[in-house]
Amino acid sequence: MDKKNIEEGKTLNIDFEKRGGLIPAVVQDIRDGLILMLAYVNEEALAETMRSGMATFWSTSRNELWTKGKTSGDYLKIKKIFVDCDQDALVYVVEPQGKGACHTKDPESGDARLSCFYRAFDMESEKLVHIKDLDKSGS
Repeated sequence: MDKKNIEEGKTLNIDFEKRGGLIPAVVQDIRDGLILMLAYVNEEALAETMRSGMATFWSTSRNELWTKGKTSGDYLKIKKIFVDCDQDALVYVVEPQGKGACHTKDPESGDARLSCFYRAFDMESEKLVHIKDLDKSGS
């Protein structure tokens, strides 16, 4: 497919082979825009996401299809999928169905963390700083 059709056309034409079969998918909470996680999608994972309506990825650590929430109950219901200009990256806009999106647990509550991005890099100290009370506003 030519560049004009990729950038301006209405046909989904993702070139999964461009990056070795995987493309990045940013996952964003529809309620407040908070970035929940970044994962990778292959052709099979995208097809399963579209079929089931639940965010499905390719686990790079386990080398297998992975529907978020299948073991934890913290499913991510797809509300929208955005495709970037080159059709080689996605944004899954989701409605979380559980307590959190991250596989790590909050040490105080024991619940899954809302977002995998629970630390910030402090430019002055050059250290990671835990974001206290990461709430629905993303602050």
